[in-house]
Amino acid sequence: MPAQHNIRRAAHAALHAWGQGHDYAETLVERHAQRYQLSSADRGLLHAIIFGVLRHRRVLDHWIGEMRRGKLDNDARDLLRIGLFQVLILQIADHAAVNETVEAGKANIRGLLNAVLRRAVGQKNKLLEKLNELPPAELHSHPDWLFKRWRKHYGLDHAIALMEWNQEPAENFARYNPLCGQPCVLENPLPGVPGFYQIEGAIPIKLIREGMIYMQDPATRHSVEMLAPQPGETILDACAAPGGKAAMMAAAMKNEGILIATDSNEKRLPRLEENVKNLHIRCAEISQHDWLEPAPDKWQGFFDGILLDVPCSNTGVLRRRVDARWRMQPKDLSDLPIVQKRILENALPCLKKGGRLVYSTCSIEPEENTKLVATFLHEHTELRLIAEKQVLPCVDHTDGAYSALMKLI
Repeated sequence: MPAQHNIRRAAHAALHAWGQGHDYAETLVERHAQRYQLSSADRGLLHAIIFGVLRHRRVLDHWIGEMRRGKLDNDARDLLRIGLFQVLILQIADHAAVNETVEAGKANIRGLLNAVLRRAVGQKNKLLEKLNELPPAELHSHPDWLFKRWRKHYGLDHAIALMEWNQEPAENFARYNPLCGQPCVLENPLPGVPGFYQIEGAIPIKLIREGMIYMQDPATRHSVEMLAPQPGETILDACAAPGGKAAMMAAAMKNEGILIATDSNEKRLPRLEENVKNLHIRCAEISQHDWLEPAPDKWQGFFDGILLDVPCSNTGVLRRRVDARWRMQPKDLSDLPIVQKRILENALPCLKKGGRLVYSTCSIEPEENTKLVATFLHEHTELRLIAEKQVLPCVDHTDGAYSALMKLI
């Protein structure tokens, strides 16, 4: 089977699996690239197609509705999305986009695919020009309810800017790991963000394997900088996997002291352990613990500082997690704060008197951030709010993030 057919077949299979609720987009790209034995270059196109179709889903469905009335089964719709994305957004050569996508379909739908995609080629300029007539949420392929939330909280301009931000491919950044014992060889340092570098072109796999760098958005630094772990302290990273923030804290501690890194999911621990070892961290102890449950007695009043990077809606990182916008439901924003508050309640007794606790998310939703912290502080008068920071992607030009530093009096 020609490689080009394989790319479209792989994309179709991955999107079908995603539609069935199987795994995240990133996982599906890797799995299907291996299954279809794609080269590195072909894997890049597969990634572009899968992420692009998910990122522009509503616009693609709008175009399908313009050119094909009536019901479509999931296979036909996914293949039309794949073809239209290539023709109208990725701007791949028409013959390749159409022919290879048609060939990836079953015989009984190839005629339909061919007709719709060739019609799109003929009407390309018209279809693109009419996009500006669409409502903002449809134009930028976000759920209506999410756009309405952001418009309420941040105003129309910021809501649109947030959606525009999420529609762009995510940039790659790396943090230099000072624990590696070697000088940094990266170029393109980020102004005003010491230790972070923008990566242009291929990811430097060799430097990652050597533990010199870790791929990480600069927004991740805020919670660690707020906690400001010191050499010799005893620190808890309660939701640690895959280990990016733990590595920053170990570096701040100069590998001196105790860093307990836990995660609730036992399946994530091997990757956490691998990253800790690879990043030359010697002060870390890894343990499995679900912070929805009370902490072990040995951890009561044990920590100078605690970082709670809790599970959240991910609305600050939708540029990277392109499928999260479609998985999320309004109910999540009432359910998640219950989980987040319970984690706070179970972690607080582990703090020494005078100790620091940082609560952080990669969300931009007040219910998970400012409102939750305000409620928690009201219920725990032994805590004082020292600092609070909300990072908005469209303003700060990084992933979105929230951090709050509290001190136990």
